[in-house]
Amino acid sequence: MNRILLASAFLLVSISAVFADETPSAQPASAVVSPVPAAVSPVPAAVSPAPKAPALKLVEPHLHITRSNIAGHARIALTFDACMGQADERILSTLVRERIPATIFVTARWLKRNPAALAVFLQNPDLFELENHGQNHIPAVDRPTLIYGIASAGSPQAVRQEVEGGAAAMVAAGIPAPHWFRGSTAKYDLSAIGEIRAMGYRIAGYSVNGDGGSLLGAVITEKRIASARDGDVVISHINQPTHAAGEGVAKALVDLKTKGTQFVRLEDVEDTGDDKTTQ
Repeated sequence: MNRILLASAFLLVSISAVFADETPSAQPASAVVSPVPAAVSPVPAAVSPAPKAPALKLVEPHLHITRSNIAGHARIALTFDACMGQADERILSTLVRERIPATIFVTARWLKRNPAALAVFLQNPDLFELENHGQNHIPAVDRPTLIYGIASAGSPQAVRQEVEGGAAAMVAAGIPAPHWFRGSTAKYDLSAIGEIRAMGYRIAGYSVNGDGGSLLGAVITEKRIASARDGDVVISHINQPTHAAGEGVAKALVDLKTKGTQFVRLEDVEDTGDDKTTQ
């Protein structure tokens, strides 16, 4: 009987051992491995936008001369730009015939094309003061931009070339060295003004736009110029003989003379310009 009981006990132990070998043991809690997350793309660092260049500020300086302060005898400075093209004989002949003094701003390009008009200027030194309008009629702005569709000089070096090239052409043509400069379009940036002033030039602004770049009609041009007051500096053009504006300029000159206007050149009087153009 004892042998039977021992045999049964041994059989039960053997079966339990077999099942224990086939059943996977539970892993300890500390051995549980969490799933590995998928690779995460790194978040790119925020890229700061490139700093913007400061906006280009252009100025169109004003210029006034000392007033006469005499009733009925306003003092006015007539200035004419000779950009390119041909001389406007309607204006030139009126100035000579009426003995009206004026300041003429000439470019190197205009001088090459108008030797006859230059001869008239040089033959009448009591009437005409000749000043610098640049070499190639390029706006004196030292950063790239367009002004009325005209590309600016675009750099300090190019501004200097425009000014110095115009002056050199004048001296080569027998004109005294200029003291005033007026750039194409009469617009500048402030740094270019400083550069031109450092070259020894005064910069000629104006206070009355007589002919709107020679694009206005004769009637409105005449009215604009004839409305000039004591101390005004008038800008008009003497290089567009086919434009109606020239007729208005010529008539306005006679109108002003009839009213007793005192005409002066820039070199004859004291002046005041804004944007540090003359100080």
